[in-house]
Amino acid sequence: MTVHQRRFDVVTLGEGLVEFNQTSARSSTYLQGFGGDTSNVAIAAARQGARVGYLSRLGADDFGSMLQQLWDREGIDTTHVTIDKEAPTGLYFITHSPEGHRFSYRRHGSAASLMNAEMLKGEMIQNAWMLHVSGISQAISPSARTAVHKAVELAKKAGTQLCYDTNYRPPLWSPDEALKALIEILPLTDLFLPSMDDLRLLTGLEDPFAVLEWSRQHGARRTILKRGPEGVLVDNLGDLQILSGHTVNTVDASGAGDCFVGCLLARLSRGDTLLEAATYGNAAAALSTEGFGAVAPIPSSIEVRTYLRLHHG
Repeated sequence: MTVHQRRFDVVTLGEGLVEFNQTSARSSTYLQGFGGDTSNVAIAAARQGARVGYLSRLGADDFGSMLQQLWDREGIDTTHVTIDKEAPTGLYFITHSPEGHRFSYRRHGSAASLMNAEMLKGEMIQNAWMLHVSGISQAISPSARTAVHKAVELAKKAGTQLCYDTNYRPPLWSPDEALKALIEILPLTDLFLPSMDDLRLLTGLEDPFAVLEWSRQHGARRTILKRGPEGVLVDNLGDLQILSGHTVNTVDASGAGDCFVGCLLARLSRGDTLLEAATYGNAAAALSTEGFGAVAPIPSSIEVRTYLRLHHG
Protein backbone atom coordinates (compact mmCIF):
# COMPACT_ATOMS: atom_id res chain seq x y z
CA MET A 1 0.00 0.00 0.00
CA THR A 2 1.13 3.57 -0.65
CA VAL A 3 1.37 6.16 2.11
CA HIS A 4 -2.03 7.58 1.19
CA GLN A 5 -3.69 4.17 1.50
CA ARG A 6 -2.52 3.86 5.11
CA ARG A 7 -4.31 5.39 8.07
CA PHE A 8 -1.09 6.85 9.52
CA ASP A 9 1.89 8.52 7.94
CA VAL A 10 4.07 7.97 11.00
CA VAL A 11 3.75 5.82 14.11
CA THR A 12 6.33 6.10 16.89
CA LEU A 13 6.94 3.90 19.91
CA GLY A 14 8.65 4.96 23.13
CA GLU A 15 8.34 7.10 26.22
CA GLY A 16 6.86 10.50 26.84
CA LEU A 17 8.37 12.51 29.68
CA VAL A 18 7.52 15.68 31.57
CA GLU A 19 10.36 18.20 31.38
CA PHE A 20 11.70 20.82 33.79
CA ASN A 21 14.15 23.10 31.98
CA GLN A 22 16.47 25.54 33.78
CA THR A 23 16.04 28.97 32.21
CA SER A 24 19.77 29.83 32.48
CA ALA A 25 22.98 28.49 34.00
CA ARG A 26 22.59 30.71 37.07
CA SER A 27 18.83 30.50 37.48
CA SER A 28 16.86 28.52 40.04
CA THR A 29 13.76 28.83 37.83
CA TYR A 30 12.64 25.89 35.70
CA LEU A 31 10.14 25.94 32.85
CA GLN A 32 7.76 23.00 32.73
CA GLY A 33 7.56 21.36 29.34
CA PHE A 34 7.57 17.94 27.71
CA GLY A 35 10.05 15.56 26.15
CA GLY A 36 10.91 11.98 25.35
CA ASP A 37 12.59 11.47 22.01
CA THR A 38 9.88 9.56 20.16
CA SER A 39 7.16 11.78 21.61
CA ASN A 40 9.08 14.79 20.31
CA VAL A 41 9.27 13.14 16.88
CA ALA A 42 5.53 12.48 16.89
CA ILE A 43 4.74 16.10 17.77
CA ALA A 44 7.15 17.51 15.19
CA ALA A 45 5.61 15.34 12.47
CA ALA A 46 2.06 16.27 13.52
CA ARG A 47 2.87 20.00 13.44
CA GLN A 48 3.88 19.59 9.79
CA GLY A 49 0.49 18.04 9.00
CA ALA A 50 1.34 14.34 9.17
CA ARG A 51 -1.14 11.77 10.45
CA VAL A 52 0.57 10.43 13.54
CA GLY A 53 -0.03 7.62 16.02
CA TYR A 54 1.84 7.00 19.27
CA LEU A 55 2.46 3.81 21.24
CA SER A 56 3.48 4.25 24.86
CA ARG A 57 2.57 3.74 28.51
CA LEU A 58 1.70 6.42 31.08
CA GLY A 59 1.23 6.48 34.82
CA ALA A 60 -2.25 7.19 36.20
CA ASP A 61 -1.02 10.49 37.65
CA ASP A 62 -1.14 14.21 36.93
CA PHE A 63 2.01 14.07 34.78
CA GLY A 64 0.50 11.30 32.68
CA SER A 65 -2.66 13.36 32.22
CA MET A 66 -0.56 16.33 31.11
CA LEU A 67 1.14 14.24 28.42
CA GLN A 68 -2.15 12.77 27.24
CA GLN A 69 -3.63 16.27 26.94
CA LEU A 70 -0.56 17.42 25.01
CA TRP A 71 -0.86 14.61 22.48
CA ASP A 72 -4.59 15.29 22.13
CA ARG A 73 -3.90 18.98 21.41
CA GLU A 74 -1.35 18.02 18.79
CA GLY A 75 -3.84 15.72 17.04
CA ILE A 76 -1.88 12.52 17.73
CA ASP A 77 -3.79 9.24 17.90
CA THR A 78 -3.16 7.67 21.33
CA THR A 79 -5.69 4.84 21.11
CA HIS A 80 -3.00 2.36 22.10
CA VAL A 81 -1.30 4.38 24.84
CA THR A 82 -1.93 2.29 27.96
CA ILE A 83 -2.33 3.54 31.53
CA ASP A 84 -0.47 1.92 34.43
CA LYS A 85 -2.14 2.42 37.80
CA GLU A 86 0.95 1.37 39.75
CA ALA A 87 3.95 2.94 37.98
CA PRO A 88 4.62 6.70 37.65
CA THR A 89 5.12 8.84 34.56
CA GLY A 90 8.78 9.65 33.95
CA LEU A 91 10.35 13.09 34.46
CA TYR A 92 13.62 14.79 33.54
CA PHE A 93 15.47 18.00 34.33
CA ILE A 94 17.69 20.08 32.03
CA THR A 95 20.46 22.23 33.49
CA HIS A 96 22.66 24.58 31.50
CA SER A 97 26.33 25.52 31.66
CA PRO A 98 28.99 26.97 29.33
CA GLU A 99 29.75 23.37 28.29
CA GLY A 100 26.17 22.80 27.13
CA HIS A 101 22.99 21.29 28.53
CA ARG A 102 22.78 18.29 30.85
CA PHE A 103 19.87 15.92 31.43
CA SER A 104 18.92 14.31 34.73
CA TYR A 105 16.22 11.63 34.50
CA ARG A 106 13.70 10.19 36.94
CA ARG A 107 12.52 7.25 34.85
CA HIS A 108 13.56 4.14 36.79
CA GLY A 109 10.46 1.97 37.21
CA SER A 110 8.34 4.39 35.18
CA ALA A 111 5.24 3.29 33.32
CA ALA A 112 7.00 3.70 29.96
CA SER A 113 9.90 1.52 31.09
CA LEU A 114 7.32 -1.25 31.63
CA MET A 115 6.22 -1.23 27.99
CA ASN A 116 5.95 -4.73 26.53
CA ALA A 117 4.88 -6.54 23.39
CA GLU A 118 1.32 -6.93 24.69
CA MET A 119 0.64 -3.24 24.01
CA LEU A 120 1.04 -3.89 20.27
CA LYS A 121 -2.12 -5.96 19.88
CA GLY A 122 -3.86 -3.29 17.79
CA GLU A 123 -3.05 -2.71 14.13
CA MET A 124 -1.59 0.78 14.39
CA ILE A 125 1.82 -0.30 13.07
CA GLN A 126 0.30 -2.32 10.22
CA ASN A 127 -1.70 0.77 9.22
CA ALA A 128 1.32 3.07 9.14
CA TRP A 129 3.55 4.09 6.27
CA MET A 130 6.54 4.53 8.61
CA LEU A 131 7.40 3.15 12.05
CA HIS A 132 9.95 5.16 14.03
CA VAL A 133 11.86 3.70 16.98
CA SER A 134 15.07 4.64 18.75
CA GLY A 135 17.87 3.34 20.91
CA ILE A 136 16.17 4.89 23.92
CA SER A 137 13.03 2.89 23.12
CA GLN A 138 15.20 -0.22 23.32
CA ALA A 139 17.37 0.77 26.28
CA ILE A 140 14.93 1.80 29.00
CA SER A 141 14.20 -1.83 29.99
CA PRO A 142 14.33 -5.42 28.74
CA SER A 143 10.54 -5.48 28.26
CA ALA A 144 10.67 -2.27 26.22
CA ARG A 145 13.42 -3.81 24.10
CA THR A 146 11.13 -6.77 23.47
CA ALA A 147 8.34 -4.38 22.48
CA VAL A 148 10.61 -2.70 19.93
CA HIS A 149 11.65 -6.07 18.52
CA LYS A 150 8.02 -7.10 18.12
CA ALA A 151 7.07 -3.74 16.59
CA VAL A 152 9.82 -4.08 13.99
CA GLU A 153 8.65 -7.61 13.22
CA LEU A 154 5.07 -6.38 12.70
CA ALA A 155 6.28 -3.53 10.49
CA LYS A 156 8.32 -5.81 8.26
CA LYS A 157 5.42 -8.23 7.82
CA ALA A 158 3.02 -5.40 6.94
CA GLY A 159 5.31 -3.60 4.52
CA THR A 160 5.59 -0.63 6.90
CA GLN A 161 8.88 1.21 6.49
CA LEU A 162 11.26 1.41 9.44
CA CYS A 163 13.13 4.48 10.66
CA TYR A 164 15.74 4.14 13.42
CA ASP A 165 17.58 6.79 15.45
CA THR A 166 20.46 5.63 17.65
CA ASN A 167 19.89 8.25 20.39
CA TYR A 168 22.57 6.53 22.44
CA ARG A 169 22.44 7.33 26.16
CA PRO A 170 25.40 5.83 28.09
CA PRO A 171 23.58 5.76 31.48
CA LEU A 172 20.94 3.43 30.01
CA TRP A 173 23.15 0.70 28.54
CA SER A 174 26.73 -0.12 27.68
CA PRO A 175 28.38 0.72 24.35
CA ASP A 176 28.65 -3.00 23.58
CA GLU A 177 24.90 -3.55 24.17
CA ALA A 178 23.95 -0.51 22.11
CA LEU A 179 26.30 -1.45 19.25
CA LYS A 180 24.98 -5.02 19.17
CA ALA A 181 21.38 -3.78 19.00
CA LEU A 182 22.32 -1.28 16.29
CA ILE A 183 24.06 -3.88 14.11
CA GLU A 184 21.04 -6.18 14.45
CA ILE A 185 18.51 -3.56 13.38
CA LEU A 186 20.46 -1.75 10.63
CA PRO A 187 19.75 -4.27 7.82
CA LEU A 188 16.02 -3.93 8.60
CA THR A 189 15.92 -0.14 8.40
CA ASP A 190 14.66 1.86 5.46
CA LEU A 191 16.01 5.05 6.97
CA PHE A 192 18.86 5.38 9.50
CA LEU A 193 19.08 8.71 11.36
CA PRO A 194 22.03 8.68 13.78
CA SER A 195 23.95 11.58 15.24
CA MET A 196 27.68 11.94 14.70
CA ASP A 197 28.18 12.08 18.47
CA ASP A 198 26.42 8.72 18.91
CA LEU A 199 28.37 6.88 16.24
CA ARG A 200 31.65 8.38 17.36
CA LEU A 201 31.05 6.81 20.76
CA LEU A 202 29.78 3.49 19.39
CA THR A 203 32.21 2.91 16.51
CA GLY A 204 35.25 4.95 17.50
CA LEU A 205 35.24 6.64 14.09
CA GLU A 206 35.96 10.37 13.93
CA ASP A 207 35.43 11.06 10.23
CA PRO A 208 31.76 11.50 9.23
CA PHE A 209 32.32 9.97 5.80
CA ALA A 210 33.89 6.92 7.42
CA VAL A 211 30.80 6.70 9.63
CA LEU A 212 28.55 6.68 6.56
CA GLU A 213 30.70 3.95 5.00
CA TRP A 214 30.47 1.91 8.23
CA SER A 215 26.68 2.31 8.15
CA ARG A 216 26.47 1.09 4.56
CA GLN A 217 28.70 -1.90 5.35
CA HIS A 218 26.32 -2.89 8.16
CA GLY A 219 23.19 -2.76 6.03
CA ALA A 220 21.96 0.85 6.06
CA ARG A 221 20.67 1.94 2.66
CA ARG A 222 19.65 5.53 3.34
CA THR A 223 21.40 7.38 6.16
CA ILE A 224 21.20 10.97 7.33
CA LEU A 225 23.98 11.81 9.75
CA LYS A 226 23.00 14.60 12.14
CA ARG A 227 25.87 16.91 13.10
CA GLY A 228 24.17 19.54 15.24
CA PRO A 229 25.04 23.12 14.23
CA GLU A 230 27.16 21.78 11.35
CA GLY A 231 24.07 20.45 9.58
CA VAL A 232 23.60 16.97 8.11
CA LEU A 233 25.12 14.54 5.64
CA VAL A 234 22.66 12.73 3.39
CA ASP A 235 23.61 9.31 2.01
CA ASN A 236 20.96 8.07 -0.39
CA LEU A 237 22.12 4.70 -1.70
CA GLY A 238 25.69 6.00 -1.91
CA ASP A 239 24.77 9.41 -3.35
CA LEU A 240 26.22 11.87 -0.80
CA GLN A 241 24.96 15.41 -0.19
CA ILE A 242 26.14 17.94 2.41
CA LEU A 243 23.64 20.32 4.02
CA SER A 244 25.25 23.03 6.13
CA GLY A 245 23.76 24.20 9.40
CA HIS A 246 21.81 27.45 9.86
CA THR A 247 22.90 30.46 11.87
CA VAL A 248 20.15 31.19 14.39
CA ASN A 249 19.82 32.64 17.89
CA THR A 250 20.25 29.36 19.77
CA VAL A 251 19.22 29.29 23.42
CA ASP A 252 18.49 25.58 23.96
CA ALA A 253 19.31 22.73 21.56
CA SER A 254 17.51 19.99 23.49
CA GLY A 255 15.21 18.03 21.19
CA ALA A 256 16.55 19.56 17.98
CA GLY A 257 17.53 16.16 16.57
CA ASP A 258 14.05 14.82 17.29
CA CYS A 259 12.50 17.84 15.59
CA PHE A 260 14.65 17.09 12.54
CA VAL A 261 13.45 13.48 12.45
CA GLY A 262 9.75 14.29 12.81
CA CYS A 263 9.81 17.02 10.19
CA LEU A 264 11.82 14.88 7.79
CA LEU A 265 9.37 11.97 8.09
CA ALA A 266 6.39 14.26 7.63
CA ARG A 267 7.82 15.68 4.41
CA LEU A 268 8.81 12.26 3.08
CA SER A 269 5.26 11.06 3.65
CA ARG A 270 4.08 13.94 1.48
CA GLY A 271 6.28 12.93 -1.43
CA ASP A 272 9.44 15.00 -0.93
CA THR A 273 12.72 13.49 -2.04
CA LEU A 274 15.16 12.55 0.72
CA LEU A 275 17.23 15.66 0.01
CA GLU A 276 14.18 17.95 -0.01
CA ALA A 277 12.91 16.49 3.25
CA ALA A 278 16.36 16.77 4.85
CA THR A 279 16.61 20.41 3.78
CA TYR A 280 13.27 21.11 5.41
CA GLY A 281 14.14 19.19 8.59
CA ASN A 282 17.52 20.88 8.84
CA ALA A 283 15.86 24.32 8.88
CA ALA A 284 13.14 23.20 11.31
CA ALA A 285 15.70 21.79 13.74
CA ALA A 286 17.65 25.06 13.72
CA LEU A 287 14.49 27.07 14.42
CA SER A 288 13.62 24.76 17.31
CA THR A 289 16.77 25.83 19.17
CA GLU A 290 15.56 29.42 19.48
CA GLY A 291 13.28 28.58 22.43
CA PHE A 292 13.47 26.59 25.65
CA GLY A 293 12.47 22.95 25.87
CA ALA A 294 12.10 20.05 23.49
CA VAL A 295 8.48 20.63 22.43
CA ALA A 296 7.35 24.25 22.76
CA PRO A 297 9.77 25.64 20.12
CA ILE A 298 9.05 23.00 17.45
CA PRO A 299 8.00 25.16 14.48
CA SER A 300 4.89 24.81 12.37
CA SER A 301 4.96 24.16 8.66
CA ILE A 302 4.23 27.84 7.96
CA GLU A 303 7.17 28.96 10.10
CA VAL A 304 9.59 26.58 8.40
CA ARG A 305 8.47 27.50 4.90
CA THR A 306 8.65 31.21 5.70
CA TYR A 307 12.19 30.82 7.03
CA LEU A 308 13.32 28.86 3.98
CA ARG A 309 11.75 31.36 1.61
CA LEU A 310 13.37 34.36 3.33
CA HIS A 311 16.80 32.87 3.84
CA HIS A 312 17.24 30.42 1.00
CA GLY A 313 14.98 31.59 -1.76
